[in-house]
Amino acid sequence: MTHDEATSAPTLFRTLRRMNEYLSKDFLGGPKVLKAAWVINVQKGGTLPFVLLLMVLYDNYSTAAWVYLGLHGSYGLCWLLKHLVFPDPGWEERVTFGGAVNMWLFVLGLYWVAPFLLISDVLGAARPDPAPAVLGGAIVLYAVGVVIMMAADCQKYFTLRVQRGLITDGLFRLIRHPNYLGEMMIYASFAVVAGHWIPWLILAWVWGALFSTNIAMKEASMSRYPEWAAYKARTGRLLPKPWAWRRK
Repeated sequence: MTHDEATSAPTLFRTLRRMNEYLSKDFLGGPKVLKAAWVINVQKGGTLPFVLLLMVLYDNYSTAAWVYLGLHGSYGLCWLLKHLVFPDPGWEERVTFGGAVNMWLFVLGLYWVAPFLLISDVLGAARPDPAPAVLGGAIVLYAVGVVIMMAADCQKYFTLRVQRGLITDGLFRLIRHPNYLGEMMIYASFAVVAGHWIPWLILAWVWGALFSTNIAMKEASMSRYPEWAAYKARTGRLLPKPWAWRRK
């Protein structure tokens, strides 16, 4: 991102971007020997065994626990598959050890709070499983979210290998950030199954401090293309505009 593109973003998001990058990449200084992807993949791939371990430790084999294991655990496997086939170049950047620790403290580790609350029920008496309709809705939300996230990242990766520029077709025809929408749907499904307000608070933090900042900075970068104004006018940031379904 050039200086002009960066300065076109709102001051708040430019400040948050600088803070996020320092905390996750440069914190405490020192050598940068760890790829951000390695740090992320450990958490993503470790989710299935972590949730299974919780089930064993707390002797909780409820329907909700198994459903959570299937959802969050399979998402971790999908993420590893995505990294092998069409990795995000942004995660190939190396970070300091302090940055890696912060990635766990402020984001990655927080994603494991939901299964801990669900399976250990440490905050109160044992709760009944969510209603079957709630679990079914969470599964639908998760499945659609995974498809949107994987398809968007795949389209973006292979399109940009052929030609740089705005991507305005496929999943990007209706919304400008389908990958973020898919990710939000996925983690929302985990919070639904967990059935506690704390996971929603964590998601509000991640979506508000990280996702919104990344989206704002990405749009500042895309604004350098001549076709940006028309593309922005006919698309939504995360949800389609009512008239966008009409193909021209």
